[in-house]
Amino acid sequence: MRHIKIALWGLLALLSILWLAAEPSALQPEGFMALRDAMVQYSGVVAMGVMSVAMILALRPRWPERWFGGLDKMYRLHKWLGITALVVSVAHWLWSQAPKWAVGWGLLERPARGERPAVENPVEALFMSLRGSAEGVGEWAFYVAVLLIALALVRYFPYRLFYKTHRLLAVAYLVLVFHAVVLTRFNYWTSPIGVVLALLLAAGTYGAAIVLLRRVGAGREVQGTIISLHYYPGVRVLETEIEVPQGWPGHKPGQFAFATSDSSEGAHPYTIASGWNDGDRKITFVTKELGDHTSRLRQKLSVGQHVRIEGPYGCFDFENGQPRQIWIGGGIGITPFIAGMKHIALERQAKREQLLPAVDLFHTTADYDEKAIAKLKADAEAANIRLHIFVDARDGRLTGDRIRAEVPEWRIASIWFCGPAGFGEALRKDFAAQGLPVDERFHQELFAMR
Repeated sequence: MRHIKIALWGLLALLSILWLAAEPSALQPEGFMALRDAMVQYSGVVAMGVMSVAMILALRPRWPERWFGGLDKMYRLHKWLGITALVVSVAHWLWSQAPKWAVGWGLLERPARGERPAVENPVEALFMSLRGSAEGVGEWAFYVAVLLIALALVRYFPYRLFYKTHRLLAVAYLVLVFHAVVLTRFNYWTSPIGVVLALLLAAGTYGAAIVLLRRVGAGREVQGTIISLHYYPGVRVLETEIEVPQGWPGHKPGQFAFATSDSSEGAHPYTIASGWNDGDRKITFVTKELGDHTSRLRQKLSVGQHVRIEGPYGCFDFENGQPRQIWIGGGIGITPFIAGMKHIALERQAKREQLLPAVDLFHTTADYDEKAIAKLKADAEAANIRLHIFVDARDGRLTGDRIRAEVPEWRIASIWFCGPAGFGEALRKDFAAQGLPVDERFHQELFAMR
């Protein structure tokens, strides 16, 4: 989370400082209308800057993933950039429109406008001739963008509709690029803020084109074949085993991939629940019936069916050098730890046990399936991992005190959590209060891609 905050506030600070350098008179405006004009420019620069970075992140680039700590963190930044763009865009619209309303209501006096100076630069003259068009289409693109961003933030808006409507933001963004290029003060383009804004708009335009062409992640995509399906009714979980071709680069335990079984639904992210064996070339997904899409998978998937797999992504890979590790999987959050156990079992078979940390795995669940738990116990035994199962109705809530009682060496351990966000945050605060350096040793996946 620290790097998300650094990136967000760093971007806002950079845009603000560079804008002030280009518009120092904004600190001492000559009247309200001068302030209004400056704020329209400032809010426009910031809104387009954050929207451009959000568009770049929509491409799922690999180069910043390690610094952020995984694609899940990058998507969280994408979300907060979208929220920032929404707020700043509304402010931009209000700075533009509200003074006009105030003049109409008699609350403000219409400013006297002198004759415009002659424009000699042909590019500036072209932009001046396009101002009316840029204002008109920009206003409609703003309305569309506000609606689409708001829909994306509605948790219960169906994913299949989110997938289709969210892509339309790329169209709105391209219209807003035209709006910004024409209406940004012309002298900005020869200053540092203009250079930065131009680079962001160019990168964002490229990103929007890739999104509209449906080529996001195309270079990291392979076609796999479903070779087995197993359903666990007690926990409403479907286990899908997929054979992948040579193009799949392999994965680390704890990573995830995007899978597409129905192009109309789009790609869905799933944690990979298997270790990687290059001679076997199989990956496993474990999906719980939590929404409209996952509830239909059991009826829609079949052995022999082809699916597109994109990835792998994520840095939730149990690599931090601590000799002791505590894994906590809440509900379907057990999935990355299944992959971790299978990986350790493979390492033990290869006689590389001396490189492995000692692990305690805590699994909390509201549902119970005897076969699923038996398989979990077998995986733990093969990996020589201490497994602690907490069934909510039988054992009550898992707390930091109960974990520390089971793992006396917790002070030298790293903690890896995947499960409900509120549960993870409560444990993080609990261990922080007990002196654990949680920024370095409490790892939590933010597995919410919208």
